[in-house]
This record gives sequence, C-alpha cells and structure tokens, in this order.
Amino acid sequence: MNGKYSVFGLLVLGFIGGAAFFSKPANQVVVYCAQDQTYADPIFHDFQRETGIKVRAVYDNEAVKTVGLANRLLVERNHPQCDLFWGNEEMRTRQLAAQNIIRETNGWSAFGYRSRRLVINTNKLSLAEAPHSLLELTNQQWLGKVAMAYPQFGTTGAHLHALRQRWGEDAWQRWCQAFAANKPFLVDGNSMVVKLVGSGEAVVGLTDSDDIADAQREGLPVAALPIGPETLLIPNTVAIIRRAPHGEAAQRLADFLQRPAVVQQLIAAKALEGSDAQSISSPILRVDWEDLLRDLETTTTKLNRIFLR
Repeated sequence: MNGKYSVFGLLVLGFIGGAAFFSKPANQVVVYCAQDQTYADPIFHDFQRETGIKVRAVYDNEAVKTVGLANRLLVERNHPQCDLFWGNEEMRTRQLAAQNIIRETNGWSAFGYRSRRLVINTNKLSLAEAPHSLLELTNQQWLGKVAMAYPQFGTTGAHLHALRQRWGEDAWQRWCQAFAANKPFLVDGNSMVVKLVGSGEAVVGLTDSDDIADAQREGLPVAALPIGPETLLIPNTVAIIRRAPHGEAAQRLADFLQRPAVVQQLIAAKALEGSDAQSISSPILRVDWEDLLRDLETTTTKLNRIFLR
C-alpha cells in the first residue's frame, strides 16, 4: 500500500518534532486515543472535573487509526511521551504489549465491545436477499457492489487476520484474491463504508457496529446483518505505557474508563455495542492471539500485495 509508508514517515517527523507539546507537569495525563473524539471528549471532561487532572488527548485520523497511534508509540519507545493508550480494537494493543511498549504488570485490559458486521442498503436489498457469509462476497452478483475499508489498518485489518486463522491459509488467500477481483470499493475507514452503502453506491459493506449506528441516527437506509460465526468482537482497550511520565494519573484514568457507568455512557452513545462479550451466546470468531501475532507481519505483507492501494 503506497500511502502507508508516506503516512508513517510524516508521523515520525511530526511526532519527534512536536515533542515539545508534552511538558511534564504532575497534574496531567497524556492520552493517545483511538476512540472517536466525539465520544471520548465528554468522558475526559468528566474525569478532569472529578480529579482535577488535565487530560491532553491526541487523536488519529479515520484512515490509519489505530495503526497510526501504535506506530507513534513504537517511535517513542525509548522516550515515552504518552501515559495511556485508549485503543478501539484489541490486535494493536496486544502487538504493543508483545513489543514491551506497555507496562509489564497489569499493563492493559479490555472493556466493552463492538462487532464487525455486514451492512446492507435496505432500499436495494432485503434481509432475505443479503449474503449470509463473507464467503459469498466473491460471487458474481456482488461484482462492484461491496464496500470495505483498506485492510491494512484498524478493525478491518484485525478482522482479516482473524479470518485467515479461521479459514486456513489457502482458503483465506483464495478468498482475498477473489474478493479483490470482484472490484469492491476500498475506502479510507469504516464510516466511509457505511456512507457508500447508505447512498446506494454500494449495496453491501463490511464495517463496525458503531458506524452502522451512526448512519442509522443520520437516517440512512442501512441495517446490520446478524452476528454469526464470522463476526469479530472488538473491545476497547486501555493500556498504561511502560515508563509513563505520569503513571499514577494514567492508572486513575484507566480505572475511570472501565467504570460501569462510563461503559454504559459509551453504549448509550452507540460507541460500544455491549459491556460483556462473554454474554454473546451465538457462535462468533474466536482468536488465538499468540498464533495471530506470530504471523502478523506475514499476513500484513500478503494483504498489502493483494489489496495494493
């Protein structure tokens, strides 16, 4: 993906050059936040009002979150500028933990969940006519009618990595190649996927449950297909950075974010779908994270080749 490296280069230069932004007064906490700003800002405001600790939040853009923030933490590993990482998916947090970016003891935890869903335009497709499996998206009838975010980033990347584990290497590669050959709309982010489906340019999309909820709130004619065996649950994560400049404040914010009342606030805003992933009784995509992380670079290289931008 050609754009990936230029974005990363700009991130490195910008992050190092902008380090002066992060002074170290004791009464603050610096957060790299992949959760959408519209949902996170009110929570940070509540935390600051309750504790007196100022939250200095750095957000990422739709195209490269959570990867952009993870790359930033990797660049800063020897001179950490961040105290706490609020992730919106699990894979990158586990990757950071495996690379010793996160505090070793009680370094990170997951809370709440969203889900990866197929979404349809209800003016153009009924539930009965909709694909029942991701495997069907390679069929001729969906040629040029499906939207998906670039799978090198974010939850789409995590989902395709997990599907490789479920389907096996050969079947997964065949599906990726056939799907790419079926001329999907590949776009910068899951919100764009839902907009394309809502407008009717695409009739089916693969996206996140919170983006579908946003589109429905805007009155777009979209509906999520039910949870099934290919559904990946995507929790939020909170992680304290190793040698965080404001470790005590970071721990207080981590505890605050995981309060049941805060999780319910995120659910009410549709930023999360539920509080307890263990409550899902339907068969879903289960991930062997050790196996996935071991193959992370290999799988990413294959995704780059198949879905070259």
